[in-house]
Amino acid sequence: MKNITALPAALLLGASLSVGTAQAADEAECIAPAKPGGGYDLTCRLAANGLLETGLNEDPMLVTYMPGGIGAVAYNHVNGVRTDDPNLIVAASTGAAVNLALGKFGQYDASEVRWVGALGVDYGAIVVKADAPWQTLDELMTALQEDPTQVAFGAGGSVGSQDWMKAALTAKAADVDPRSLRYVAFEGGGEALAALLGNHIQVFSGDLSELKSQLESGDIRVLAALSEERMGGPYAEIPTAAEQGYDVQWPIWRGYYMGPEVSDEAYQAWVERLENLAGNETFAELREARGLFPMARFGDDFDGYVKDQVAGFKELATEVGLTQ
Repeated sequence: MKNITALPAALLLGASLSVGTAQAADEAECIAPAKPGGGYDLTCRLAANGLLETGLNEDPMLVTYMPGGIGAVAYNHVNGVRTDDPNLIVAASTGAAVNLALGKFGQYDASEVRWVGALGVDYGAIVVKADAPWQTLDELMTALQEDPTQVAFGAGGSVGSQDWMKAALTAKAADVDPRSLRYVAFEGGGEALAALLGNHIQVFSGDLSELKSQLESGDIRVLAALSEERMGGPYAEIPTAAEQGYDVQWPIWRGYYMGPEVSDEAYQAWVERLENLAGNETFAELREARGLFPMARFGDDFDGYVKDQVAGFKELATEVGLTQ
């Protein structure tokens, strides 16, 4: 059953829909497939608050919460109950693509929904303490090649999670079997970062956006950003893995999907709405305040991107023995 959390009027997130025979604007909805306060909540608010604050829409949009199965409950709900709702979008991320690749969404795969677009992205990072013996990613890779069990990785999530995937891809880029990694799972990135600073682990595979305060304090060294190119601002001096000779990228996108039977008209209306939002200067400030970097993929481009990503994760999962 859908878990709907009533929000004060000030927290209702705005979007006004006028899609053909669509429902009234005040019935527009974004499902966050988790409890309030997490990344999926942020993703719903990113779109809906952005639409409201930029003036692209006038009426508030309801945010509802549907935790369960790390997104599986919401995915099954949309495919089984609200297949053609023109006013419903559901928050998703790279984590959802990982879970689809691992078959954690039951009978449904990535082709079962209509992927609308992504409005923001964070990037993975390989992090050590400032006094760690490795000054560069290459030095860390050499240590892994010599004996991967002597380097303790840690992150927020168990084996198979997206944070583990970052560590696995890093090892794989150095021709080290990810199954040989010494990996410690934590409840979240904050706990893992605390473990790094407390010398309980030696390498943290986290996200750039959660490192800003530690960078300013000088407590950590980021050996590599898992991005296509260097980021700006406080991250400008951090080299990418690619520029150091290791083809590792990990974008953590924040995006949305709709039901499989939504009309082309309703789907395209949402695509255009999010495209307009992405190009708005006010929204750019809102996105940056939430620690996200620009990403603008919509419609068929985003649909193909997600499906290609899921296929890549499936290949990696099979390679390291997570699936058969």
